[in-house]
Amino acid sequence: MRNLPQLANAVQRNCDISDARHAGDYGLCTFLLKMREYYRWENELPFTQTLPRDDLGDWLKAREQAWDRIEADEFAPLPLARGELDPFDAEAANDELLPQGCVYSAGYGRWHKPVFFLGRLLRVEERAGVTVRISSCEYARELAAPPAMLQGRTIFVRLESVRRYLWEKIEEWQWRKQGNAAARALAGYDFIADPESALQRMADNEMETMILHELGEAMAGELLGEAWGEMALQLARTRGEPVARAVRDLLADCLSTLPGLLERANLPALHFHFATFDAPRRQLFPQALEAYEHFLRCGALDRLWQVAREGKERWLATARELLALNPAAREAAMHALLAPSAR
Repeated sequence: MRNLPQLANAVQRNCDISDARHAGDYGLCTFLLKMREYYRWENELPFTQTLPRDDLGDWLKAREQAWDRIEADEFAPLPLARGELDPFDAEAANDELLPQGCVYSAGYGRWHKPVFFLGRLLRVEERAGVTVRISSCEYARELAAPPAMLQGRTIFVRLESVRRYLWEKIEEWQWRKQGNAAARALAGYDFIADPESALQRMADNEMETMILHELGEAMAGELLGEAWGEMALQLARTRGEPVARAVRDLLADCLSTLPGLLERANLPALHFHFATFDAPRRQLFPQALEAYEHFLRCGALDRLWQVAREGKERWLATARELLALNPAAREAAMHALLAPSAR
């Protein structure tokens, strides 16, 4: 592309504005982990290279000062051959970019944070009526850098961000020494002898899990309709947002992720799934953890199959019940979902 540098600069500018507005959404530990990998990406450093502490500190301070200067700026249009384009009109942008080997995505992530990225197109797949666009290197990205994201009927998978997400998790587990599921997930890859190759093998495996989850998100969207997106928008940046997100994630997992992992008997990915089973899902669905523990004790997958089947009905019913409530009743229902008696 002749204008790739200009386009990348415009997308990166919008990424920086989004980060300036939302950097405070993260907890301190999560923020620092993400900034470490952002620094590594921006400076094209190998994963195994120890980051220079002083340079990283200076970069972090300068980045926060730069964010202060642009926080109130408007998002810039995309400079394309067809003319300037709204930065959220990803499909129109991709009409021009995909034939040239690039892929662009724009949407909203957690806390309704705008998410933009521009990368090199690796391949396009069709899965169950959903288009999957897989990218390799990234020319522009923001701090969150979700490795996989559903937009309409298109899943964007960012292989470079998959690798960085996994490396963040590996470093976090090494520091905290937490969780046997994490150790089991890593045991399937030889990170001691050849960490780069191990990371690539793990990324290839986990990328498939992410696609399975996003396919589940697409299935959940068909079952719940547009009303769920409207409710999620109302809940953005409230205490109800993580609960609603967990309910839909559990529905997607029971519709697609868990059945896919169990059908393939993909044990490293199954361990990773439960190693990253976050707090809201653990609170809402302890039965899944109990089924995983049963598998560890006896090696049988039957209870995991059972919780996937039962969870599909349970979380679809729960999501529909939440949709039927008024905002005040919905907040009370979400609080009740986390109560021990609800489980």
